[in-house]
Amino acid sequence: MSYTALYRKFRPSEFEDVKGQDHIVTTLKNQIKANRLGHAYLFCGTRGTGKTTIAKILAKAVNCEHPVDGSPCNECAMCQAMNHQTSMNVIEIDAASNNGVDNIREIIDEVQYSPTEGRYKVYIIDEVHMLSAGAFNALLKTLEEPPSYVIFILATTEAHKIPITILSRCQRYDFRRITIDTIAARLMDLMEKENVEVEERAIRYVAKAADGSMRDALSLLDQCIAFYFGQKLTYDNVLEVLGAVDVEVFGRMLTNIRDQSVLSCIELLEELIIAGRELSQFVVDFTWYLRNLLLIKTSDNAWDIIDASKENVEVMKEEATKIEVETLMRYIRIFSDLSNQVKYSTQKRVLVEIALIKLCKPQMERNYDSILNRLSLLEQKLENGVAIAPSKTVVGSESVNLQETGDATSQSNEVEERILPDAIPDDLKAVAKNWNNIVMKTSGLVKAMLGVAKPSIGSDNNLLLVFADKVEHDTINRDDHLEEIADVIEAQIGKKVKIQTKLVNQGSDTKDSLPDLTKIIKNIEIEYED
Repeated sequence: MSYTALYRKFRPSEFEDVKGQDHIVTTLKNQIKANRLGHAYLFCGTRGTGKTTIAKILAKAVNCEHPVDGSPCNECAMCQAMNHQTSMNVIEIDAASNNGVDNIREIIDEVQYSPTEGRYKVYIIDEVHMLSAGAFNALLKTLEEPPSYVIFILATTEAHKIPITILSRCQRYDFRRITIDTIAARLMDLMEKENVEVEERAIRYVAKAADGSMRDALSLLDQCIAFYFGQKLTYDNVLEVLGAVDVEVFGRMLTNIRDQSVLSCIELLEELIIAGRELSQFVVDFTWYLRNLLLIKTSDNAWDIIDASKENVEVMKEEATKIEVETLMRYIRIFSDLSNQVKYSTQKRVLVEIALIKLCKPQMERNYDSILNRLSLLEQKLENGVAIAPSKTVVGSESVNLQETGDATSQSNEVEERILPDAIPDDLKAVAKNWNNIVMKTSGLVKAMLGVAKPSIGSDNNLLLVFADKVEHDTINRDDHLEEIADVIEAQIGKKVKIQTKLVNQGSDTKDSLPDLTKIIKNIEIEYED
């Protein structure tokens, strides 16, 4: 006999086996016991929550010869026929492929004939929202006043697409997402029946990954068991099969982000990709990790709603003390936006890298939480003894830049003065005046990296792009990216400009010691106005 998937093998056959939908099960059982059955039901809810399963159990129960407390006995001839899918009393229709007026007319013709055995003919129309407008209109009259021996059960994942005229003729039941605890308990019970040895942490992670769907949980578990067939299914095994990432890796990533180390973040991402981790899953799980840290920061009893082991909770408590609430909210916002984009993108890696760079470089954004993040970083530097002192980058007699000194006690050290040429070329003045527009008109990764560059003056009065980070410098310093920037500049100012790039270090030649064209031009213009 061929293998049967777990979600099919253990599909509930009576109401008592259904998990997580007690509010619906109790109502339907009471209706059956009191003989107060409706003629049309609408089951709404996300995938894998039991809509079709309960519809089949209800169809069995209303035809069962010896129902037990509102549930089918599964022993009488009618129950056996339905269990073996040989009963003519249950008609399942897939509205996705039978969505026309003609298909509904066939149903209307069939309902005129009473069942040859049993009491009710039950029509289960799955994904009913896929019916055409004409098909819905054709169904209206029959749905409102069907023969006494007919019950309609409509199932959908998108109730908002169903016409109000249909909704008003049905008893509506909303299926809830099943909790992690309920799914985990069900999976552990089934693993005992299957004689599969499995770690509780592994089961809980599968339950969490299922996102409230019992069917998804069973499918994921089936996949993991098949990969490690005959072995104990461990937490690490599940992470390996599902392409997921452990909490320890998230802690490393967060540390790199807090340290503003773009290169370390990119290298860790590279490790995950080489290890076969799925980037979409990484984005979802890292967002969930940040959410847990936020709950720990803002609630005294967060452990009750955080689904993690005691060891991981202790690690997250330690991490939470090192980061501000506003910063966490900014991180969550950026990764939440990313999760919507990465699902359908063919360049998942590039999008994730850009998001990590944004986290490391709050100065790239101008919204409120980014400004708070930047202020927090400055406060940390001041607490650690890093002073912010003015440098002597001069145009005429005016200072136009700032430089961070590495030691608060060495403020008296002289900063190397850089005197600009008496005349700045007109094309560089035009570039400086239009710099923000130039940055915004570049594309994707170029825009992100150019946003942190400092436009300055290079040799032979060429445009010099100054970077303090090797990743940023190397990304821009490619022929295709430099050509793109040059083309944007030419389109903006009408002149060709030669571009140079420079990577500065932490020595005497730092990024802040080089003149910033945009600030110089701004100061000159102010001087002219005076």
